[in-house]
Amino acid sequence: MDKLLQTILEPMLDYPEALVISKDETPDKISYKISLHEADAGRVIGRGGRVIKAIRIIMSTAEKDASKKVFVDLH
Repeated sequence: MDKLLQTILEPMLDYPEALVISKDETPDKISYKISLHEADAGRVIGRGGRVIKAIRIIMSTAEKDASKKVFVDLH
């Protein structure tokens, strides 16, 4: 799952070397925290939050264990 998120994000970034993805997993949820260069934040968020919303949907759908909720946050 980490690799999927990285594969989605890297092509849209001007500074892919600044991308850091951390994962916090509990029995009922998986939380991904994305840190990136501030110049890339607008691209990842998208107009009206459309891009980050699409990323969240992809990550939730890709999770094999349907009982776990998936959260993706920018920091």
